[in-house]
Amino acid sequence: MKILIVDDEKNIRNSLAKYLQLEKIQTATASNGLSAKKLLEEEVFDAAVIDLKMPNINGLELLKWIQEQGPLIPVIMISAYGEINDAVDAMKHGAKDYIVKPFNPEELLLRLERVINEKKINDQIKTGKQILTSDDYFIGNTKEIIKIKNIISKVANTSSTILITGESGTGKEVVAKSIHKFSERAKNPFVSINIGAIPDTLLESELFGHEKGAFTGAVEKKIGLFELASSGTLFLDEIGDMPLLLQVKLLRVLQEKKIQRLGGTQSIPIDVRIIAATNKNIEQIVKEKIFREDLYFRLNVIRINLPPLRERTDDIPTLVGFFIEKLNKSIPKRIKNLSNETINILKNYDFPGNIRELENILERAFILTEEEIITPKDLGLNIPENNKDLKNKKYKNIEKQAIIEALQRWEGNRTKAAQELGISRRSIIYKIKEYEIDK
Repeated sequence: MKILIVDDEKNIRNSLAKYLQLEKIQTATASNGLSAKKLLEEEVFDAAVIDLKMPNINGLELLKWIQEQGPLIPVIMISAYGEINDAVDAMKHGAKDYIVKPFNPEELLLRLERVINEKKINDQIKTGKQILTSDDYFIGNTKEIIKIKNIISKVANTSSTILITGESGTGKEVVAKSIHKFSERAKNPFVSINIGAIPDTLLESELFGHEKGAFTGAVEKKIGLFELASSGTLFLDEIGDMPLLLQVKLLRVLQEKKIQRLGGTQSIPIDVRIIAATNKNIEQIVKEKIFREDLYFRLNVIRINLPPLRERTDDIPTLVGFFIEKLNKSIPKRIKNLSNETINILKNYDFPGNIRELENILERAFILTEEEIITPKDLGLNIPENNKDLKNKKYKNIEKQAIIEALQRWEGNRTKAAQELGISRRSIIYKIKEYEIDK
């Protein structure tokens, strides 16, 4: 984190810089608007703290320059008590917050952290909007997702069979489409089938096709999905639901690269990339003899396991931006984004339905809201107080009591209390504010 401090009063400038540096935050200072402009053009800052009243270029003029020509960073204005109306006016011109002199530097630090975090969230939302709104792009920038993207880039141009695992709604088909999109097969068909959605009696004909007269009702020849996906990719979703008899036939296809239509005698060579997916614990169904071990080994050449959304909540703002842009194109309504409070609620929700559930929640909110910004009331989430919530409350009560007792032992000395508890001074200040211990 790097902060620019702009104030014509040297004492305020230097004392703020020294305090932030003690908190391991980089700073730069400027005594006037011209110097501040030069620094903003030459260096990268996460936020700026600007005094409202300065000679020559005042704080409001500098703020307007930042909004129109400078780097779009969050600005906190410093104002004297009698200048509050001016500070409010500054917020109308783009300042994110203001703080009245004299103020506690600890309070300024908390406000800086808040506005910087809000900017990060908004930047992530914008990133989602900038991504091409296509359902075949896997979105996210968390550590696990970056690993998965790296795997996709490495395996895309191979012919290796891929097995994608993960809970329902985590984006298994999106990953399969991404692999196809970045492969040399991209110009050829991507064919998808949900194994669990097709009755067992029809599944074989869907996959392999049939000849005319092969069974009652087969009034004409049918080309199966293996042939339709020729030179392309066949995505077998919910492979764990495939009947054992068909598992044997699929294994033979993977080994011999040939299929035979139902009722036919001719072997037809195929050139198809197989990607399979399941939301089941496939190792467990292999142990239970529900899924053939030899087929499992054939499919599990490259394994991609998708994490649930609750384990990658930092990707939620980017996903929100993506879905909002998508909805804006399909529904005659213009929604800008979500409030930061709404984003935080989503980041703390469990999402049993994962990304698919997030999209459904946003679509419902998109349709029902009367505003340009989606707020918490638009989400329609009724989150029960489950065991996780109760454990969290219990932990917070224990934490609050430990902080109170440590402060009492050190007669209110926050630094000593933080050292005893093994946390930073900044953390204890934040916890004191969160738990309203001062009150």
